[in-house]
Amino acid sequence: MEAESVRGPSSCCILLAFLFLMVFSSSNMKTCTCLATNTSNPNTTDFIRTSCGVTTYPQLCYTSLSSFASSIQANPRKLAQTALNISITSAQSTSVLVSKLSQRRDLKTWEAATVKDCVDQIEDSIDELKQSLEQLQKLEGPGIDFKMSNIKTWLSAALSNDETCMDGIDGGKDINEEVNSTIKKSILNVAKLTSNALAIINHLT
Repeated sequence: MEAESVRGPSSCCILLAFLFLMVFSSSNMKTCTCLATNTSNPNTTDFIRTSCGVTTYPQLCYTSLSSFASSIQANPRKLAQTALNISITSAQSTSVLVSKLSQRRDLKTWEAATVKDCVDQIEDSIDELKQSLEQLQKLEGPGIDFKMSNIKTWLSAALSNDETCMDGIDGGKDINEEVNSTIKKSILNVAKLTSNALAIINHLT
């Protein structure tokens, strides 16, 4: 039996942990880019660029949202909903991709099982993103603080599922290098988009 190597925290997992810290610390900062203070009527793309200033990945935020400027206008709620929709679409594409990778014939049995576990985590993340979007679309009337708390909890859980997937891919044995790299790239993109959506929602009032 081959001895399994002991690994320290992977760079991907460290990055995902960093996302948590950056998102929640930024929600407590007073900044001129906060969505709640945007009372003017700027050009819609300027509104998106300014709003993305509260995120950990502002350039990714802007490039992912700017093509929806005509529907977002200067509406913070629509901006947040669009950011969530983009995260959901990305996560769904990643789920399809990872599911296909799990069926590769050159994978060992344990590799295929590990990748399938990752698919389950991504599907859980998609459910949590959808719950967040549904709650955000109903963010009116009494109990707004409770609803906002639910949204943030679900988005945090979605990020945790992304991290769990990466833990499985990086843990214990060396998984197929090509599969490992492809999954990491796709999952990290989903995590960054989700982090950005959470940062935007943290600045809604």
